[in-house]
Amino acid sequence: MNQIQSLPSSPDSDSMTTAPQSAGQSHVSADSGNSLSMETAFGDSRHWQDVFWLGIFLLHLMLVGLALGVLGLNRFRKKDRLNIDQYTNKFIGNQADLTEDYWPLYAIAAAVGTVLGWAWLLLLGSRANQMMKISVHILTTYLAVLSVFCFWDKLVFWGVAFAIGSGLQFLYIISVIDRLPFTMLVLQRAVKMVWKLPDVMRIACVFMVIMCLWLALWSFGAAGVVASSIGDGGRWWLLVVFSVSLFWTGAVLCNTVHVIVSGMVFLVLIHGGPEAASMPRDPLLQSLRYAVTTSFGSICYGSLFTAAIRTLRWEIRGFRSKIGNNECLLCCVDFVFHLVETLVRFFNKYAYVQIAVYGKSFNHSARDAWELFQSTGVEALIGYDCSGAVLLMGTLLGGLITGTCAVILTRIKHSDRVIMMGSTSVLMGMILVGLAMVVVESAVTSIYICYAEDPLLIHRWDPEFFNQMSETLHERLQYRSSQGTQVLNRNRPVDHIQEMTSV
Repeated sequence: MNQIQSLPSSPDSDSMTTAPQSAGQSHVSADSGNSLSMETAFGDSRHWQDVFWLGIFLLHLMLVGLALGVLGLNRFRKKDRLNIDQYTNKFIGNQADLTEDYWPLYAIAAAVGTVLGWAWLLLLGSRANQMMKISVHILTTYLAVLSVFCFWDKLVFWGVAFAIGSGLQFLYIISVIDRLPFTMLVLQRAVKMVWKLPDVMRIACVFMVIMCLWLALWSFGAAGVVASSIGDGGRWWLLVVFSVSLFWTGAVLCNTVHVIVSGMVFLVLIHGGPEAASMPRDPLLQSLRYAVTTSFGSICYGSLFTAAIRTLRWEIRGFRSKIGNNECLLCCVDFVFHLVETLVRFFNKYAYVQIAVYGKSFNHSARDAWELFQSTGVEALIGYDCSGAVLLMGTLLGGLITGTCAVILTRIKHSDRVIMMGSTSVLMGMILVGLAMVVVESAVTSIYICYAEDPLLIHRWDPEFFNQMSETLHERLQYRSSQGTQVLNRNRPVDHIQEMTSV
């Protein structure tokens, strides 16, 4: 296997020679990949991690579930059934409606989000590439169209918000347009991987059903809030609190699927295929058991911060690449960039692969994954890849379509509650579509972890893809090396040295 020699010979590329050694430290090597013991990676000797956050999440579920049930029941078929209005007399500012006036609208929004998510899963094998391209190019147009309709309806704030969103989306696409071919290549190979694992598709569908059950309760309570007689300010605050709760719950379910799929993909790459004789019995059940027991606390903890930090990182990377020679602005952006990079070391999506395989705590997993990438040079490849951003675009598009359907239906009878119903329905749609998208994202993260720990695992699975990844890594490391050389030459006081020499 001399393909490793094709990796770059630039100063930074010397770190790639440490890949086999670091692989040995991570319990994976080219010679021992097929014989990786289940006791080491997927054994029964795991300890519960991040138990505190597991308790916080479960307590949060119980309290929020109770509040949702009470608020929804208070307006169900009878106004102020539980006599709650006597405690909110100071905040009353609207005519009260009934929960069932809005609950069916939420049900329709959830149905639209579910259909979009299942459509993504069904088209994953045959039309995934086209769907990803649609997500990238249509989202900008869709945001612009929404902005026009908001201005036409005299919703100036939302019109400006969607216009800014469309502009930022367009600028981001322009800034990463050269990265999209490699991104699509990685996504295609990830789709190829998960499409050969029907159990992975089934587990995603199961978790979508679980999410729909929670959404039934959540939308019941949210409909009660929208129908309440509390003033707009009070209702918005309640909806914001419940939306944050829904975001965390949805992120936990998505990342649970992430851990399950990552464990499955990692096993497939190690053992050479899903049909290999060395594959353990019932790998899906083992991954599921660890994800919902010993590792569930780590999932709850990571789900609080990972999504927000990585989205901020994408935006800063895209903006930073287009600043040019404005040193003042570049200095400010670099400060924020390095701050976010520090946070990424402790909160990154690659931690979920380490959690799935080794059962570590979240911060330990995130730190080990990032150090592995930096020690092998693979971080340059990850920084060039935009697969996570492309999948997020598809999630946003699904959420916006869901919200649009809810807005159209709400305008017919309840035109004064359009914004409340639309904004919360967008979140519901994003979570449901995101549960489908996370299947592919899990495969992408597992591929990068395996490539960093032992590149020969990727070569054995797909030699052509391995060569393309190695070639791209070679180019990125050479580019970084040349950029570093330019910075050193620009900062070197050559003229001052020559002047002192002449004197």
